[in-house]
Amino acid sequence: MLLHIPQVLSKQQVAQLRQQLHAAPWQAGANTAGAQAAKVKHNLQLPQNWPMAQHMAQQVKEALLANPLFVSAVLPKQLLLPLFNCYQQGGHFGNHVDGAIQYETMSRLPVRTDVSTTVFLSEPDEYEGGELIIEDTYGSHEVKLAAGDAIVYPASSLHRVEAVASGQRFAAFLWSQSMVKENSQRQLLFDLDMTIIRLRQQLQDSAEVLALTNHYHNLLRQWAE
Repeated sequence: MLLHIPQVLSKQQVAQLRQQLHAAPWQAGANTAGAQAAKVKHNLQLPQNWPMAQHMAQQVKEALLANPLFVSAVLPKQLLLPLFNCYQQGGHFGNHVDGAIQYETMSRLPVRTDVSTTVFLSEPDEYEGGELIIEDTYGSHEVKLAAGDAIVYPASSLHRVEAVASGQRFAAFLWSQSMVKENSQRQLLFDLDMTIIRLRQQLQDSAEVLALTNHYHNLLRQWAE
């Protein structure tokens, strides 16, 4: 599933985050990558142990969990705290796949990375290049969204960030473990949920809508871990 979620963060929230990011103690992103990814990762990243980074990450996490589209699409079981990166002066991240297991910052408990999410914090006209390219069975998808918007996609996808020729591209990114491991099952549940919402607007809680809702929850009960 590849899903664009608009306005996860308000313009005011983005402005507040950007103010902090401009004064942040950035470090080389390759320092936090595995041996393979470090070879193609050329960006800046905020240290996780910086107190302000943890505060900002909590803001982004809470905004995502309050967003009905995100919750319906991801069905989150565990959300890792978001991280922040910056691409500038030719910075890029070559083709890579996210690690299957990441560790929660405080508890160090392992979290399976089913879903990747990027929340854009720069407007598209603030930088040249910097497109997120996501590969799936239907080809390559180029993503460059408004500040405050998010893209959700399977963490198993091959993806990259194109070089930023000018300006700065700020973003928050994170991984989620879903209650439903299989991407195709999450897609079916999301589509069914959206259909139920549209039908309720037309038919209220009719017998047909209640029957579909029953099917949704029975499928979720069957597939959830």
